[in-house]
Amino acid sequence: MAELADLEDPKIRAVNERHGDDHAVNLTKLRALAKRLRTQQDLARELWATGDSAARLLALLVCRPKAYDRAELDAMLRDARTPKVHDWLVGNVVKKSTHAEELRLAWFADPDPDVASAGWALTTDRVAKKPEGLDLPGLLDLIETRMKDAPDRLQWAMNHCLAQIGIEHPEHRARAIAIGERLEVLKDYPTSPGCTSPYAPAWIAEMARRAASTTP
Repeated sequence: MAELADLEDPKIRAVNERHGDDHAVNLTKLRALAKRLRTQQDLARELWATGDSAARLLALLVCRPKAYDRAELDAMLRDARTPKVHDWLVGNVVKKSTHAEELRLAWFADPDPDVASAGWALTTDRVAKKPEGLDLPGLLDLIETRMKDAPDRLQWAMNHCLAQIGIEHPEHRARAIAIGERLEVLKDYPTSPGCTSPYAPAWIAEMARRAASTTP
């Protein structure tokens, strides 16, 4: 914890606070520290228990994902608090655990929109990597009826799922684009030059263009 405190930078905190995060550690330096520590599950649990966001991010880098049971992961998600901790928990730990599919189904229908967003994030991962058994038209139905009025974090996750369906599954591309155009979610989101817009129709079109350009 003393080492993490030494890495704190007020400028980084100021930037992070604009995005709802409260840590002040450069993530490149945090990853370097994790690389030095290597995997230490007991330390990861102690770091998480501090409640400090930088410590929790470090915990998620040095933990052993398969060492957590379902109840632990569920409790950790509900206590994640900040967007970066939430995202790293889902992306670095839950996706690699043996409980990912079980939690995907449980979280997907959770009344807490932040928890539900994790279910959608895991669903998006399956859309891309293991779509067998997913009801893609049914997902598009849910997105069409619920995304426009969803809270920010849940809306972002549903939009990602919409884009992923359009990118990975050409047979659903036209409908995915049409839904995005009609709902206009994230249409005006500020995007840096050279970056792909999160607006689903633009995102789908750009990724489809890249795929076509690399096809022999």
